[in-house]
Amino acid sequence: MEYVYAALLLHKLGKEINEETVKALVQAAGVTANEAKVKALVAAIGEVNIEDALKSAVPVSAPAPAAAAAPAPAEEKGDDKEKAQADEKKEEEALSGLSSLFG
Repeated sequence: MEYVYAALLLHKLGKEINEETVKALVQAAGVTANEAKVKALVAAIGEVNIEDALKSAVPVSAPAPAAAAAPAPAEEKGDDKEKAQADEKKEEEALSGLSSLFG
């Protein structure tokens, strides 16, 4: 992964992406460069337009969060209590199923 990061950094800086520059950048980061990986990376990205690849892979802006939904009308207290009990029962069943895996 460090080789890809090196290529992206070189691209961002407007430097040529070749075996020498990638190797130098990886070594500057304190990693012993693997010649085969450097050659493979340079060969693989030689035909790729990095700017287009970045634009297609990363959205320019994150979508705005959806507006909070209006709160539902208050339900009767009995319904809330029943719902809470049903949720508790489901949780207990799930936990008992998990315990059977380890027991």
